[in-house]
Amino acid sequence: MKTLKDVQIGETATVIKLNSVGATRRRLLDMGLTKGVLVTVRKYAPLGDPIEISLRGYELSLRKSEAELIEVKE
Repeated sequence: MKTLKDVQIGETATVIKLNSVGATRRRLLDMGLTKGVLVTVRKYAPLGDPIEISLRGYELSLRKSEAELIEVKE
């Protein structure tokens, strides 16, 4: 399955599933990363971590380890 970490700059994907539990899952849900939401990868930091994405009208930065927990489809 493709994860948010695999999406290239400028591409848009739809969140399918969060592969996380507990506090991390709750935090991602609170930030708006719910099933069916469209996310666009805006840019990567110079060393590749973190990743900046746009969703629901705002920008959000995620660690690569968090992006690996989010399954997406294009």
